[in-house]
Amino acid sequence: AGSFQDAGVIQCAYNLNFPLHVTPASSAQCQPWSAFSVSSPAVVLETAEDRPGAMVVRLYEAHGSTVVTWLQTSLPLKEAVLCDLLERPAAQGHLPLEPQGVRLSFTPFRVLSVLLVLRQ
Repeated sequence: AGSFQDAGVIQCAYNLNFPLHVTPASSAQCQPWSAFSVSSPAVVLETAEDRPGAMVVRLYEAHGSTVVTWLQTSLPLKEAVLCDLLERPAAQGHLPLEPQGVRLSFTPFRVLSVLLVLRQ
């Protein structure tokens, strides 16, 4: 019922096309863990690519809205830099690291690439 945004169509499509795979582990209890999260359901973190001492994450706005979201990670960050679609750091692209994470602004259907440099 309602719009595709209200119905969670995008998340359901990802769940259908990319199901979770279970890997057996020891019987020890493990705490739930996620490397990344975003604070808005309108923003999808599509991919994260490993680089030496860094990662590039690509996100997009999927609801056709203007939104501000926080990219949060459990990884130890040194800096965050906006990149172009060829993953070259943009001039004036440095993003402040804040307690809530990295603040990202999206216009409708915008794609952002962010280089996350890790602390060693």
